[in-house]
Amino acid sequence: MSVVFNDLLVSYRQIWKNRVLTNDAVSSEQVLKEAIKRELEDANSHPRVRKSIEIKYFSATKRIIESDLPNEAKVRLIQLHIEMYAQLMKEQNL
Repeated sequence: MSVVFNDLLVSYRQIWKNRVLTNDAVSSEQVLKEAIKRELEDANSHPRVRKSIEIKYFSATKRIIESDLPNEAKVRLIQLHIEMYAQLMKEQNL
């Protein structure tokens, strides 16, 4: 399973080239999920200009679909975005 996340992390880096993604003593899965979570929360933006999770999910999905990645990588990245979106929505409702 870690090979899959290594490949997905490489694919994610191809789409978001300027993202700093460190994996010091952390699995590729954890790095990727944390990056997607920060992306959906718009944590890289100033609080006054942050967009909603829904808008960030839509723009991330659109960016993945429009990328040159193989279709299998696109589907897996979108599935991971859906998983992280659902997790964030669940956390917000608590």
